[in-house]
Amino acid sequence: MDYIKKDLFIKIAVIILTGMTGAVGLNFFLIPANVFSAGMTGIAQIIGAFFQQLVGISIDTGILIFLLNVPVFVLGFIKLGKSAMILSFANVIALSLFTTIVPVGEITDNVLMNAITGGVLLGLGGGFSLKYGFTTGGLDILSLLLSRTTGRTVGNYIMLMNGIIVVVAGFFFDWESALYTIITIFTMGTVVDMIHTSHQKMTAFITTQKSKELRDALYQSLVRGMTIIPARGGFSSKERDVLMVVLTRYELYALKQIVREVDPMAFTNIVATDSVIGRFLSEDEQKKVKKDSTKT
Repeated sequence: MDYIKKDLFIKIAVIILTGMTGAVGLNFFLIPANVFSAGMTGIAQIIGAFFQQLVGISIDTGILIFLLNVPVFVLGFIKLGKSAMILSFANVIALSLFTTIVPVGEITDNVLMNAITGGVLLGLGGGFSLKYGFTTGGLDILSLLLSRTTGRTVGNYIMLMNGIIVVVAGFFFDWESALYTIITIFTMGTVVDMIHTSHQKMTAFITTQKSKELRDALYQSLVRGMTIIPARGGFSSKERDVLMVVLTRYELYALKQIVREVDPMAFTNIVATDSVIGRFLSEDEQKKVKKDSTKT
């Protein structure tokens, strides 16, 4: 129970961090420099700039972020389920709220510095959100839904939609803003990859006396194959097992929580894995296995 409370506390802290860093990145760096972000946040900026320049009406970016995400999350609740959407929706609410509260102000008039710093701050929130199992909403969810419908990768759709943002920024505003927007999107992606690298493989060696309980708990959550190696303690000479499991870095957080909950006395050694030869289940394949197991 303590680990569940700790996990919830960390996720709430990440949601607050995402809101604060995103608001500062937008209101202090990107918006004053007329540089646009990636995803739904960038679309909100463009819509806000349209209203400001064409109609003379100023609409807060935070309000637009929230309004644009509402229909996306309704669709996400229907297609992806509540558990996948609740924290992501809380993330969007935090970003919208902090963006509304934090005033717009210019720290530097150097557009390049604004583009890079804004991208770093927005990337921090996005990276930590993905690391702890939820998203920043918007285009991430749309891309996931389109991917499941068409079979194309999520990355392809995210790249396409962000490309549209760059073209719109260049065509309706100026191409210099579009070029700086590319720098911001690239910076955001780099920071996200530094924090959340789900494509990287890790191998965990777990020495435990509760191998069956730990194996069942890990398989139920991660759906990863395991190798059980009989072992004996070098100091105590007690019999125990070593569970060897290859997983993504994205799944590492869940593994640590499960090991601590099932066997707090287990010794876990985690090493980087250069490559994997053989079948390694994707996220969609894992979900299919879970779904099939509940039917039997």
